[in-house]
This record gives sequence, structure tokens and C-alpha cells, in this order.
Amino acid sequence: MDLYVFATPYRIMWDFYYSAREHTLVITSWEEPAEMEYVKQHGISVFLMPSGMLGTLLSLIDVLPLFSNTGWGQNANIAFLEKHMDATFQRRSQPHQATIRVEDVHSGDFLAVSKIRGRWGGFETLEKWVTGAFAGHTAVCLKDAMGNLWVGESGHENDKGEEIIVVIPWDEWWDLTLKDNSSPHIALLPLHQDLHAIFNETAAWDYARSMSGKPYGYHNMIFSWIDTVAENYPPPLDANLV
Repeated sequence: MDLYVFATPYRIMWDFYYSAREHTLVITSWEEPAEMEYVKQHGISVFLMPSGMLGTLLSLIDVLPLFSNTGWGQNANIAFLEKHMDATFQRRSQPHQATIRVEDVHSGDFLAVSKIRGRWGGFETLEKWVTGAFAGHTAVCLKDAMGNLWVGESGHENDKGEEIIVVIPWDEWWDLTLKDNSSPHIALLPLHQDLHAIFNETAAWDYARSMSGKPYGYHNMIFSWIDTVAENYPPPLDANLV
């Protein structure tokens, strides 16, 4: 039994077939006139799931636990990264938490965040897989003229539930991180001293303020790892999927 996915920019459909013969996909109505015009010009994209119905279901069983905010989900994320990325995990010796002093952090220092459970943990695991990175989220530290430490990052949820770019005080960011039930692992990576010496703090603040409050930009993030026409896809994905 073969499983097929049919797609236009306006919808995704699927069907399965038991025998090798001519089959017909019926579209009873168009989502909007533009969809019909698109199909006239470009047709419909057809994808054959290479693992068949059973293999696809088994793959879903492999992926769905990644989004579970439980110990089971955390173990599933670790196992996925070990299997598909040859990642290794070493248990940190006690204490499991490190103390970060504000006076030791400077503008331009980098925060690499990795979550391994829950909704964001599952999403970041898949993001790591397609990008080849071992951090699913990043942020940048900035200090103001008074020596106060701030964090600039995207994906911060505002009061309306929108994901936006923000610059927030370090204490607020750290408090939110400690309350995050997705088990974030954080690495503070200081800017190299040579680069720190020439880091333009004023320009960095100007840019951060100009971006604060703007939408997260999922479209940029999703496509940022596609830096070649057809090569940078984890198998069995290819450029036709996009």
C-alpha cells in the first residue's frame, strides 16, 4: 500500500492506494481562485511517502513523543538526537546548575539554548536535525550605560500571545528560563576578547531597539537553513518538498 501526499500552496491532501493502476484524485472546489490559477500554471505537487503507510506510521511514532512534556518525551528527544545526529550527552557532575554573575557578562556575549522536552523541545530537536546545529535557540547579551544586563531574543510571547522580538532585563529572562518546563540547557559563550575590543555597543543597541516588538519571522527562520538550491536537506527530503 502506497501513501501519497498532494499539495498546492493553499492545501495539503493525502490518499493511499492498494494496487498499481490508474487512480483519480478529485478536487471538488478550490480554496480560492488563485489556487486554480496556480494549478493551471504549475500543476499539483505529488509526493510518494517512501516508507509506505506502515513505515510512515512508525516514523510518526518516532516523532510524536518528541513533543511530550514528560520524562518519556525528554528521553525520546535525546534518543532521536543520538540516532540521527550522532549526538552524545554527558551527565553534568553536581551541581547541575551554574551561577552566572552579571558583572562577568558583557555586550555581545552569546547564549545558546537547547530544549529537549515539550512543544518547543520537539520543535528544536527537528530544527537541530535539519540545520546540523546543537542549539535550538540563541540570544545575545547587551549592557546599557548603567551596567544593567539585557537579553535580546526572538520568539518571546507578548500579552496578545504573539511571538515577537524583545530586549528584556536579564533578571526577567533568567526567571522565565528557570520556570520553563521544557528543560532548557543553556551555554553562555563569551565574545572573544579581540572581538569584544571592537564590538560596537552603540550600533548593537540601535539595531536591537529598531527590531524590538517586531514579529518573530517564522518564514525567515524556516528557510534560513536552506543555503543551497537542492543539497541542504536531511534525507529523504529534497527541494521539491519546499
